[in-house]
Amino acid sequence: MKRRHSIPLRIGKIVVGGDAPIVVQSMTKTDTRDVSATVNQIRQLEDCGCEIVRLAVPDIQAAESIAAIKKSVSVPLVADIHFDYRLALLALQAGVDGLRLNPGNIKEREQIARVAKLAKERGVPIRIGVNAGSLPADFQPDAPLVQRMVNLAMEQVRLLESMDFNLIKVSLKAFDVPSTIQAYQMIASEMSYPLHVGITEAGLPRSGAIRSAVGIGILLHQGIGDTIRVSLSAHPCEEVFVAYEILKSLGLRQRGPTLVSCPSCGRAEVDVITVAEEVNKRLKKISKPIKVAVMGCIVNGPGEAKDADVGIACGKGRGAIFKKGKVIGTVGEDALVAALLKEVEALIGDE
Repeated sequence: MKRRHSIPLRIGKIVVGGDAPIVVQSMTKTDTRDVSATVNQIRQLEDCGCEIVRLAVPDIQAAESIAAIKKSVSVPLVADIHFDYRLALLALQAGVDGLRLNPGNIKEREQIARVAKLAKERGVPIRIGVNAGSLPADFQPDAPLVQRMVNLAMEQVRLLESMDFNLIKVSLKAFDVPSTIQAYQMIASEMSYPLHVGITEAGLPRSGAIRSAVGIGILLHQGIGDTIRVSLSAHPCEEVFVAYEILKSLGLRQRGPTLVSCPSCGRAEVDVITVAEEVNKRLKKISKPIKVAVMGCIVNGPGEAKDADVGIACGKGRGAIFKKGKVIGTVGEDALVAALLKEVEALIGDE
């Protein structure tokens, strides 16, 4: 797939756009004013591979907390600002690495100009974050939703450019997947700034992961997107996990294990589902890329998962351990998971 050309920019230590890898983001779900809780969650996000973390900044205390939070974490922080431009100024003064402004609720040119001026002085990018649910009621009310989203974003792009500010990133999110896809497709050809892609308010983990995978996956496959966030009603590390699974499924990023497992059927003589769930649980703490297979058929299993680094193919009361499609030994059913994990650890240790 050919990736859309975008102008690279830097958010803290992370490059977004250009030839840089697609960046995984998430957002804390703690009260930003609670520095300890917020730092703890950011560290959890860092551990699970999150590369940029956004913080809600609803008031002055939250904005002023950013300075203390930054001292305890290394991942770049983005302040999420709504309604009050002064919170953006305070966040910049506190050392935030990026801003997200919603053009639906910060409208005054003079206010935006003050934010842009300080952001430029500090080299801090601004994301124009358009959400379908917060478009100004008086902005082109008779136009189709997608066109309104794109037009509002482009209006804000031109506004910032008129202020000699070009450290710009754009997002156009909706819950509706087709609308989101169409909006990104439209704006992708109108400007070259990096695009932050996501399906907003996607829902609980099961349905939200599917909705996000469809929307984000289609756009990434079309070469659209420089950074992504999966929005789930769940712990933010779950968002990061799903984001990496989307990227891995398209061959765009590799982080952590990829588990290949058969769905099981009436031919299976071992509880494949239970074995696969246990293997998946044991693999969660591994960050290095490795492909692991759990197959239910000892005849076809190794061939069906021939690209796996290591795997098991279950048979009646026992199973075959294989590497790169070749059987290297057999073990009893009770020892299948332990034997597989031993081979996984050996492969990781050899790297």
